Amino acid sequence: MGTSATDISQRIIEAVLAQKLPPATRLGEQQLALLFDCSRTIVREALTRLAARGIVTVSARRGWYLIAPSQEEAREAFEARRVIELGLIRGQQGQGGLDPMGLARLRGHLQQEHAAVRGDDVGTRSFLLGDFHVCLAECLGNSLLADTLRDFTARTTLIAMLYQSSHDAAQSCQEHVAIVDALERGDLAAAEALMADHLTHVQAGLQLPANSDPLHLLRQALAPVPGAGAQPSGEADDASPQGRSSRASRSSRSSRAPRSASSASPLSPRTSNDADDPPAAYLGALL
Repeated sequence: MGTSATDISQRIIEAVLAQKLPPATRLGEQQLALLFDCSRTIVREALTRLAARGIVTVSARRGWYLIAPSQEEAREAFEARRVIELGLIRGQQGQGGLDPMGLARLRGHLQQEHAAVRGDDVGTRSFLLGDFHVCLAECLGNSLLADTLRDFTARTTLIAMLYQSSHDAAQSCQEHVAIVDALERGDLAAAEALMADHLTHVQAGLQLPANSDPLHLLRQALAPVPGAGAQPSGEADDASPQGRSSRASRSSRSSRAPRSASSASPLSPRTSNDADDPPAAYLGALL
């Protein structure tokens, strides 16, 4: 059986969670088809699904890209995670909490986290720390919210890469242990409070200003360049006789120069070409 659209979308999500694909990475259809040995139709189906889930975006001329969330989108993503994760724990009231199988699965996941934190594989460490939240949702018996949470966790992983999260991996692991300990004791109120603190700590590690200026980057880019208005030495002023003579000479030469048929207008839009992206760019992240 060949590679399916589900396989491709899952691999892309896993690569994001492992911080192997940074925000705004271009996902060329042709390159992905070569890497996964499938048709571009299947790749397009996978990317369309990811676009519907808010993980990638598409432009008619530029192609498919991983999202690069804005600061406001970052805040919204963390708020959505709070609603989902705290609600999942609160919803266990009267349901007995974690069953033995779920608890054993979470303990096994925490052991993997401990090993990854001690090791030097950043990708595995990042994946396990993010996947803990998905694993917890599954163990609490809600696979539908677990799927939703996986997408939000991928978004917040992209946010952490984009805004340089300083949250310590060892601290995250310790907070995960405390949450599971509280669930094992049946103390749902403590588990909910610990999860709220954990998400707050992760968000606080991002470099997100309290009140961002949406025009900051544009304002900075369009600020006057020092010395840009100065006239280069040796160049005659156009208002002077020498300047008028020089300008007339240049105009005469340019009117006689033939225009090359192959020269492109500087205003012509540049279209995207999958061939510009070497497949090797994806090898380390997806295979």
